[in-house]
Amino acid sequence: MMYFSEREDGEIPREKKEISDFVWEGIKALIQARVNDGSFGASYPVPCEDVGAIIGTDADAFWRALKADIPKLQDWWQAEKPSRTLDILDMIEFCWRCIGKPSQRGYHKFFSHHHLDFDTEAGQDEFRDDINRIFRRNGLAYELTEEGGIERLVPPVLREELESAQFYTGDAELDRMLDVAKRKFFDLDEEIRREALKFLWDAWERLKTLGEESDKKAQITSLLDRTAGSSSPKFREALERDAHELTKIGNTFQIRHSERNQEQLVRSEHVDYLFHRLFALIHMILRLMP
Repeated sequence: MMYFSEREDGEIPREKKEISDFVWEGIKALIQARVNDGSFGASYPVPCEDVGAIIGTDADAFWRALKADIPKLQDWWQAEKPSRTLDILDMIEFCWRCIGKPSQRGYHKFFSHHHLDFDTEAGQDEFRDDINRIFRRNGLAYELTEEGGIERLVPPVLREELESAQFYTGDAELDRMLDVAKRKFFDLDEEIRREALKFLWDAWERLKTLGEESDKKAQITSLLDRTAGSSSPKFREALERDAHELTKIGNTFQIRHSERNQEQLVRSEHVDYLFHRLFALIHMILRLMP
């Protein structure tokens, strides 16, 4: 369900990558509520002393298992400050895997409690909807999928092209590089997204060696000629400048190499921008190749 403000003004951009203290408190409250209503009893049950039916969540067992799966939660679950965003996202995946929607199937009068049944799929669906609503309302670039994994939402202008892109260049190694770059770019970990740049720039250099021309320079000239077409000389000039600049960027920044004189990309937004820029060029060239 979308709120009135979203229906009137549209959704806010999903660009934030760090979970704030305020959002963390909301996520923690949501999970605690699921502990309290017995939803995690599907995996960590409290049994009825009489007949053994499930009556709720064994909260102690749940937290111990959570901390064992995500060790960095060990020191800060009770603290007010959240840990790394990656650890919180891991915790959400853990919770999705363990949850079920509880329903009362009988009242045990002697102990004054209900026995519970669980619908795992319904519980996971409701939990996913609640988490994704928090992500959406706070502009976070993450989505909990139907399979229970967190995916990073890449910038909207690039997302559609990347999701639909399939690579069949005729060169198995180039296809592999492009596929790896695409997969790594969707990763939650910024360091892995930086690795995506390396694979994309390696793919760019390999692309220049394919074809019938004798060297890289002649091959890229042929590729750009074919991409621009004979009726677009000014566009051809623009492609030449862009291709030259992208090659220079690959050698100037710490993308393919790590020499001391190369500048490091400091912000994740810079990584997104450069990936988008080179991917757009490679994708266009490949689409127009015979």
